[in-house]
Amino acid sequence: MIRMGLLGAGRIGRIHGHNVAAHPRAELVAVADAVAQAAEALAAETNARVASIDAIVGDPNIDAVLICTPTDMHADLIEAAAKAGKAVFCEKPVDLGSDRIRTCLSVVAKAGTPLMIGFNRRFDPNFASVKRRVAAGEAGNVELVTVISRDPGPPPVEYVKRSGGLFRDMMIHDLDMARFLLDEEPVEVHAVGSSLVDPAIGQAGDVDTAAVLLKTASGKIAQISNSRRATYGYDQRIEVHGSKGMIRAGNVHTTTVEVANGAGFQADPVQNFFLERYAAAYREELAAFLEALATGASPSPSGEDGLRAQILADAATESAQTGKAVRL
Repeated sequence: MIRMGLLGAGRIGRIHGHNVAAHPRAELVAVADAVAQAAEALAAETNARVASIDAIVGDPNIDAVLICTPTDMHADLIEAAAKAGKAVFCEKPVDLGSDRIRTCLSVVAKAGTPLMIGFNRRFDPNFASVKRRVAAGEAGNVELVTVISRDPGPPPVEYVKRSGGLFRDMMIHDLDMARFLLDEEPVEVHAVGSSLVDPAIGQAGDVDTAAVLLKTASGKIAQISNSRRATYGYDQRIEVHGSKGMIRAGNVHTTTVEVANGAGFQADPVQNFFLERYAAAYREELAAFLEALATGASPSPSGEDGLRAQILADAATESAQTGKAVRL
């Protein structure tokens, strides 16, 4: 049984907290949050206790911590937990600055403790199946990867102001997915972005509509499309095209029901947002973390994966701002 402490009881923390409490190989021991009511509510729902962050990190009876706090706390908490000898699962990103991530990873390496970064989409059953089929050679030599990610609506502008921007906040998942499917590091990034959904987002210095092209040294290309608005739900699709054919994963609808009549074919809407769409992915992600701890394997996605995705997000931000491709 792996005893775990949860740092952060907000929306994503609640997902992880309930998943830990439901897993037969883990126990949620303690929950910390700056908002006392949030910590108390989640602790009561999961039979855990409320404790401070320092108490959780310093508790020798807690084996691992899950970091679900605001981004600007991630690197410091990873370092503190690693120095305390604890395994760490941290939501993306490690930090909004690549240099700070490098420093953090050096601390973790010195401590010799496991670190996993929460790129949950790798564990989506549909996307994971695409990856397995690509790895088995069903598409042949990969030539073109397409990732489409569109939110049902924009976040509050106050969130945008502290998010680091669309490329670092939203697209970083897709940049990791592109790396995951290409299985080769991009060396060139070309990005464009606009504010078309909410003028306030543009006034805050960010974009809400963006596209990125990535190119690897061997010439493989990935194209990513992001929007903060999709009137039909949470749009999440991937496609891998290669020398033998194409493999793709489409959206997940609320039901599989279709109605056909004189007006054509109609289906129910796609699932509304990430809480529904990636519920299974979050469960599989936790299971992978626990399995790595039980077997002594290195958790994946790793801190290095977090760094590489951040470097791509930084490059995409620079490219969109300058109008020039960025070489890595």
